[in-house]
Amino acid sequence: MEYYDLIQARESIRDYDPNKPVSKETLLKILDAGRIAPSAKNLQPWKFLIIQSPEMLAKISTCYGRDWFKMAPLVLVVVGRKDQAWVRSYDGYNSIETDITIVMIHLILAAENEGVGTCWIEAYDPAILREVLHLSDNEVVFGITPLGYTHDGFIKRGNKLRKSLEEVVEYL
Repeated sequence: MEYYDLIQARESIRDYDPNKPVSKETLLKILDAGRIAPSAKNLQPWKFLIIQSPEMLAKISTCYGRDWFKMAPLVLVVVGRKDQAWVRSYDGYNSIETDITIVMIHLILAAENEGVGTCWIEAYDPAILREVLHLSDNEVVFGITPLGYTHDGFIKRGNKLRKSLEEVVEYL
């Protein structure tokens, strides 16, 4: 898909058909897009957890209480490793959130390009994910998204309400 069409078409999907699995080939394309994302000093301080077994999907579904979330055939959890991220010497800023944000954008746009729906979720209970996924103290979940196809007949809204360029751009 042409890039500008892709970013216009992408929207958060909250309708998943659990009977339409994402193929391994498609999933690997999406994950590879995340793998090649840039990071500060190219440290790549992340890992991707693919939740797809019915048992694990049931366990993590409690971290976000929406019914539509429970219908996704798989969930991608992006974990950042704070001790592996670049730290700015001037003030101690750790680049982990910036790095993971870039990764999430790569993953979500790649999914859209493959026709796979996503919804970047931040309103999850991190304590539940930490326990269920057995994360170390150094590992932090920075984003989760279902990956899947919509039910037949689903129509995207297509009405992105965004501020105008005049409201967000300042020339100095």
